[in-house]
Amino acid sequence: MNKVLLPFLLFCSAFALAQKDSLQLGDRYADDQLYAMITYNQMYDQPSTISRSGFSYGISTGFMKDIILNKGGTISIALGAGYGFDFYNHELKVQEFNSGTVFSEDYTLNSNTYFSHNIEVPFELRWRTSTANKYQFWRIYTGVKLLYNFSNRFQYIDANELQASYSNINDYTKLQYGLTLSAGYDAFNFHLFYGLSPIYKEGSIAGESIRTKALKFGLVFYFL
Repeated sequence: MNKVLLPFLLFCSAFALAQKDSLQLGDRYADDQLYAMITYNQMYDQPSTISRSGFSYGISTGFMKDIILNKGGTISIALGAGYGFDFYNHELKVQEFNSGTVFSEDYTLNSNTYFSHNIEVPFELRWRTSTANKYQFWRIYTGVKLLYNFSNRFQYIDANELQASYSNINDYTKLQYGLTLSAGYDAFNFHLFYGLSPIYKEGSIAGESIRTKALKFGLVFYFL
């Protein structure tokens, strides 16, 4: 896979540079239309009995259509589509029965994780210092991102080394959304996703509603 992907990315980068080299100042152009990111994931707004999340991460990639709003090319909007994968170590025990999804706390578990696969639809308002002939520039992009979950799996291993796994639970929120911020210079750009929608539709522990949301921060890389 890497033997195919690396030449493809090199070709895309070379093609983009060749395109820019042929432009003159004032010409319309597009920037940052392919993205790839890696994030450190945490959960917030959790029930008071759930103290923390373990090491968790996410990766995503996709395409964004960059639409220039001014002649200089410093302001644009972008709408895109992509794929995202998230892995969480967490303390909330999730089980699925015929009666529905059951949430509980169990500190005796040896492992407690969940995986999610999502279709991403990001929308950004973009400001940058680029020109038609400038390859390195500052950028600040802010916006919203919709996530549609098409697969999720929760699994844990208890103190007796017995494993349980539940896929596509009923109380998982399929459509989620949050605010995004990307800022940086050249290849190094900080990215933040602040989830606004709960990960679970409903549920409670000891009478307290579960309103857990996602918080992700890491690096995003733009191409083309």
